[in-house]
Amino acid sequence: MKVVILAGGRGSRLSEETTMRPKPLVEIGDKPILWHIMSIYAHFGFDEFVVCAGYKSYQIKEYFANLVLHHSDITVDLGKNTIEYHHSKRPNWKVTVVDTGLETLTGGRLKRIRPFLPEGEPFLMTYGDGVADVDVAAEVAFHRSHGLKATMCAIAPPGRFGTVEIEADRVSAFVEKPTANRQRINGGFFVLETSVLDLIDGDGTHFEGRPLEQLVAEGQLAAYRHDGFWQPMDTLRERDHLEDLWRSGRAPWKLWS
Repeated sequence: MKVVILAGGRGSRLSEETTMRPKPLVEIGDKPILWHIMSIYAHFGFDEFVVCAGYKSYQIKEYFANLVLHHSDITVDLGKNTIEYHHSKRPNWKVTVVDTGLETLTGGRLKRIRPFLPEGEPFLMTYGDGVADVDVAAEVAFHRSHGLKATMCAIAPPGRFGTVEIEADRVSAFVEKPTANRQRINGGFFVLETSVLDLIDGDGTHFEGRPLEQLVAEGQLAAYRHDGFWQPMDTLRERDHLEDLWRSGRAPWKLWS
């Protein structure tokens, strides 16, 4: 199964970082968040990727073309015009980067990469700006078990503000990050049949709009519940939070060794 990653948006809410590079290349630790996302999937054996690029797509292409260079020590012999790599940790990934347009919306990006997907075979899809400790293999098994066209990872997001519990006018407890009561949101990490792409009209279609709404209306969208860690990177504050977790050695999404 191939993994499709939407990585073409401008990331305007993280403009402190994205004026110079696409958001999927913003680093957590010393690796782009895109690398972290791909490492999650590769941990479960899904190591063929299609990256839907757009904004500054050439930088994403250059990153993968030079990935070994980025993540190795090197010796350059200028006289012989050779490069020797040391301590190289080369992932065994196959990565296709497709320029899906600067202004194309999420559904349109998926529509454009259809030629790179085996027809009739489900594929995985997520966004290039969020990480989680989702058991992807379990989600795929869940998808195969129900026989519907689509599975969406449904997460219970933490509340933005901490709350207090009160008993008899006295504070009994602090809850630092409460979850929304029984409410879940789209957490990305989809499993989709290729027939879902038939619901997308073209470049101007938001995947999260009519295609998902039609799947719901047809009873073809299943929810895979995930109650573990999930964190998007939409703002500088969220990037810093992920950075702190990584630097402290407490990054819940680091499922790989």
